[in-house]
Amino acid sequence: MAKKNPKAAPAAKGDIDFEKELWDVANELRGAVAENQYKDYVLSLLFVKHLSERYEVRKQEIQLSFLEPESEYYNIEAHQQSEVLEDELEYQVKNAYRLPKQATWDYLRENAEQDDIKVKVDQAFVLIDELLAKRNPDYKGVLEPIFVKSQLSPTQVAGLINLFSKEKFSEINNPESDIYGRVYEYYIGKFAMAEGSGAGQFFTPGSVVRLLVEMLEPLKGRIMDLACGSGGMFVQSLKFLQAHGGDKNDISIYGQERYEGTLRLCKMNLLLRNLSFDVKLGDSLLHDRFPGLKADYALMNPPFNISNWHPELLPDNDPRLFGAKDTFTTPGNANYMWFQTLWHHLSDRGTAGVVMANGAMTTGSAGEKNVREHMITQGMVDCIVQMPDKLFLTTGIPACIFLLSKNRDGRDGEHRERKNEILFIDACKLGTMASRRLRVFEDAEVARIADTYHQWRNLGGNYEDVDGFCKAATLDEVAANNYVLSPGRYVGSETEEVDGVPFEEKLMEQFMKDALLNRRMKETLPSIHY
Repeated sequence: MAKKNPKAAPAAKGDIDFEKELWDVANELRGAVAENQYKDYVLSLLFVKHLSERYEVRKQEIQLSFLEPESEYYNIEAHQQSEVLEDELEYQVKNAYRLPKQATWDYLRENAEQDDIKVKVDQAFVLIDELLAKRNPDYKGVLEPIFVKSQLSPTQVAGLINLFSKEKFSEINNPESDIYGRVYEYYIGKFAMAEGSGAGQFFTPGSVVRLLVEMLEPLKGRIMDLACGSGGMFVQSLKFLQAHGGDKNDISIYGQERYEGTLRLCKMNLLLRNLSFDVKLGDSLLHDRFPGLKADYALMNPPFNISNWHPELLPDNDPRLFGAKDTFTTPGNANYMWFQTLWHHLSDRGTAGVVMANGAMTTGSAGEKNVREHMITQGMVDCIVQMPDKLFLTTGIPACIFLLSKNRDGRDGEHRERKNEILFIDACKLGTMASRRLRVFEDAEVARIADTYHQWRNLGGNYEDVDGFCKAATLDEVAANNYVLSPGRYVGSETEEVDGVPFEEKLMEQFMKDALLNRRMKETLPSIHY
C-alpha cells in the first residue's frame, strides 16, 4: 500500500499586517546603519523582547502556583516563594530565562527616552548573553552589544523600542504567527540587493525551503545544513514536524555557517524555538566541524559556483572525496565538493536535498564531470527538479534541486528499490509572480512536486510519467545522454538548457571582451600606418 503523502505544511500566513511598522523601522535605521545590517539590530531587539515575554509569563505561572491547592508550592512561606521565583530551573523547564530587571523589555521601554538608552540596550544584551552562556557555553556571543558603537541616535533607538512594543510584535499575544521568522524574511527580501550576491551567497526563498522539506519529510532523526545561514531550513523542518503531529524531541539539529553575524541570528532563531541544536562557525568545505556526523536528512542551499575555494588545502586522503584527489576535486567550482561532503555525512538511510545552480546538471569541467558520472553510475542521484527563473531576489542564476539518497536499495521497508532509475521533474513552468522580480511556488505546486517524488519513491506508490513534467529514466538512458541531468532531455519539455550563468553576466562579459578588442585595435592601427 502506498504511503500517503502528508499535505504540504501551510506557509506562514499574513495574519498580522506589520509591513508598515517594519518599513517605519527601516526609516529609523536609514542613514545610520547599512541596509544589510538592519536585520542585526531589529532581530536582536526582538530576541530580547520575546525572551522577556517568556520570562514574565513563566514568572506569573509560578506565582499562580502558590495559590493553587494542587500545586506543590501551594501556600508556602514568603521566603520560600522568593526562592522558587529565583530558581533558574523553574524557568528552564519552559524554555525561559530568569532575567534581571535591567534585561527586561519593560525596563528598556520605561527608559526608552533616556539619553543613555543605547548603553542600557547594550547592557541588557550583555546580561542576557551571560545567562545564555551559563546554560550552554555554545550560546556565548549570541547577543553582541552593537548599539553604543552604532551611529544611531538615542531618539532613533527609542523609536525602535516603541515600535516593537506594539501588541502585534508580541509572541505571547500572537502565538500562531512566526513573528521572528517573518520579520527576518521581510528585511532579507526587502533589502536583498544590499546583501550582495557575490560568490553566490543569497537567502533561500521560503517556497523553495518548503519544497525541500516537503520532499524530504524530516520527521525523526538528525537534520544537517552545512551552509545554514539564519537557520531557515531548520525552522521549516520544525514547522513540517508540528504540522504532521511529530515531536520536536525526535529531531536534532546540526549546522555550520562561515559568517559569525549570520550564525548569531541562527542561534537566536533556534533558541526561541527550544530546539536541540549544535551549530558551529567555519568553512564547511575546508574546515568540516562535524567530521564524524552521519545525518538522516541534509538540506542545503550552498553558495553557488565558488571558484577560488582552495581545494589544494584539502588533504590527499580527505574521506569526503569519492576517490583520488586529482580525479575528484573540482578546482574551478566548489559545487561538486558540496555533493561529496553531503554524501559523506549521510547515514545509511539518509537523503540530501541541495539547491544548486543549473550549470551543475551539465558541466563538463575538469573534475566536475568525473564526480557527476560517479554519482550517477553508483546510484547516488535520486531526483532532479529544475525550477523556474526569478526565484531568488539576489541573483539571476537559475537553480535546480539535487536529491541524493542512500535508501535507494529498498532495505528500509518504506521505499522501493530504485537504484537503476533517476526521477526527473521539470517545474520550470510552475510558480506565480509575487512581484515584478520575484516568483514563488504556490502551496499546491509544492504539494504536486513533492507528491510526484513520493509516489515514485515509496513502496506501493502510484507513479506515472507525465509528458513535459516528470520522467523516471534509467541509468542507461542517462548514460546515453552523456550523463547530462537536465530534466528537459527526459520529460519531453522544451526547457532551454542553461549553463547557470545569468544573461546579464554573459552580456557584461561580452561588453568587456568587445572593449578589450577595440582598445587593442586602436593600439595596433598606428603601427600599420592606418
